[in-house]
Amino acid sequence: MKNSRSYVLFVCISLSILCAIAAADIKLPAVVGDQMVLQQKTSVSVWGWADPGEKVTVKGSWQWFAASTKADGSGKWAVKIKTPKAGGPHDLTIKGNNTIKLKDIMMGEVWVCSGQSNMQWSLSRANNAEAEIAAADHPDIRLFTVARHVSATPLDDCKGTWQKCSPKTAAGFSGVGYFFGRKLNKDLNIPIGLISTNWGGTPAESWTNAKTLLKMPDFADRVKRISDAEAIEKAKQQYEKDLLKWQNDIKNINPGMAKKWFMPELDDSAWKTVELPSLFENTEIGNFDGMVWYRKKIDISAEMADKDMAVSLGAIDDRDITFFNGKKIGAMNAWNAQRNYKIPGKLVKAGQNTIAIRAHDTSGAGGFSGTAEQMFLQAGDKKIALAGNWLYKKSTDQRSIPKQPVSSVATNSHTPSSLYNGMIHPIIPFGIRGAIWYQGESNASRAYQYRELFPAMINCWREDWGLGDFPFYFVQIAPYANQNPEIREAQFMTYRSVPNTGMAVTMDIGNPRDIHPRNKQDVGKRLALWALAKDYGKKKITYSGPLYKSFKIEGDKVRLSFDFVGGGLLAKDGPLTDFTIAGEDKKFVDAKAVIDGDTIVVSSDKVKNPVSARFGWTNTAEPNLFNKANLPASPFRTDDWPGITINNR
Repeated sequence: MKNSRSYVLFVCISLSILCAIAAADIKLPAVVGDQMVLQQKTSVSVWGWADPGEKVTVKGSWQWFAASTKADGSGKWAVKIKTPKAGGPHDLTIKGNNTIKLKDIMMGEVWVCSGQSNMQWSLSRANNAEAEIAAADHPDIRLFTVARHVSATPLDDCKGTWQKCSPKTAAGFSGVGYFFGRKLNKDLNIPIGLISTNWGGTPAESWTNAKTLLKMPDFADRVKRISDAEAIEKAKQQYEKDLLKWQNDIKNINPGMAKKWFMPELDDSAWKTVELPSLFENTEIGNFDGMVWYRKKIDISAEMADKDMAVSLGAIDDRDITFFNGKKIGAMNAWNAQRNYKIPGKLVKAGQNTIAIRAHDTSGAGGFSGTAEQMFLQAGDKKIALAGNWLYKKSTDQRSIPKQPVSSVATNSHTPSSLYNGMIHPIIPFGIRGAIWYQGESNASRAYQYRELFPAMINCWREDWGLGDFPFYFVQIAPYANQNPEIREAQFMTYRSVPNTGMAVTMDIGNPRDIHPRNKQDVGKRLALWALAKDYGKKKITYSGPLYKSFKIEGDKVRLSFDFVGGGLLAKDGPLTDFTIAGEDKKFVDAKAVIDGDTIVVSSDKVKNPVSARFGWTNTAEPNLFNKANLPASPFRTDDWPGITINNR
């Protein structure tokens, strides 16, 4: 009997241990973690995964009572907890079969920072970067960067960690996001949480959910095809054929590779000299998109020969292939990434050695964008500087390079919904105040489509987050040779038609020769002005430059009215520029523009009966109309302006 009871007890204990082992630990999404910022004075979501039916409790150190729930049949669970006013640090404890205690949590204001390359552009590449990074010691600003990831279906989690803002963590963070958050932190004196989720060169449809795109004829068929197995297989086969043809075509137009310009014995006596680091545009190479080869001979001592070395080249915009003594040692396709490659000791010889680099710029500024200190060879503690004179030769103009084929069904960063699925859905429903956005360059050629697409994207984010019409502030694209005024107009229309949006105008701080202007300080500040005025009670500040409102024909003149006069209109550095006027023939001519109170009167001796006027209506216009708050006016045209409801006066 005694043995029987012992056996039963043994079995019970064993089963208890097995059950404990089998029970799944609670798991949290990456965005819910140590050092995070929770949106203050509201109810925020905390969610994760556990065993189906497992009881989960969540309690903040600021709370009297815990919130409880049970995981559903798939193991998902979520609770809402109330948050106090800004401050901290606090702890958050989540209990189930296991216990997780999150520490150093602040209450404050949380903003999503999203878009393409100009939002991705790191603090390390902004104006005055060295000093800005050194000063970026703001522990009450917390940073979370969503790792880049594409997906054909919505994901529940992403990769990333919350970090306190410091010179080390801020250097690689979004420059616009950082300067936006810094301004809020300084003016409000409360913690700020910034979630950076962006990807250079991407269109707005990639950031829009499938449900929205299925309602839009321009995208519906593509979205449907992505889930069609038979279509996917046919498309893969066609893509492989197209890719093979493209690869053969590339070989025929790429003399640098065909003629082995990377070999040490190449006769480069006819090559020209350039000083590196430098961008194409800052040298006699000029405004060139395409491939440029660089070569440099380096003397290496016998002491360093046969030893593994490292080469640092700084950032190269956009792509590079790097060779050492005729052997490829590295390649990268990332316009803002540092090039650091290893050189095997067997390639390193005493005496003369040769480095060859093919830099390939696809658009905008190109070449070496780092600093002289970032260019060196190193073996152990021995360094050889690489900055200075290099030989160079142009190879292939971008216009002659056939575009690489893209599979119609393969998921990439341009696939509709792919970035929404991989980089937005995983952070929903984290509590936020709002979002800032810098994108549009990749949709410029489809500006009229963007009139519908951009508002649809904003509305799908708002619907899925379930926080109502949260603030959504965006940057109007700066002047650039390939950015047409119609894309800026589409953004302006979005501001006018979508509630609780705002537009930061950048006509005065762009670079017509570079799609990536380095002044991110003013961009972040201007976005922050919208938030300070609209969301944080700073009613007295002027937060926008003049925005076109209406026009009136007065004989041979056109009178233009504006919102955001800001204490008065101002023509900087001389008479107003970039105004044109037209009659019924729609032939626009340069016009004289004069400030008259809070309006502008436009006229021309060549147009006796005007019907419309335009302002800043070229790709590279840098007009001089401001308000007295020193904020620039947005471009506009009075013709082809649809009758839309104005929701953002």
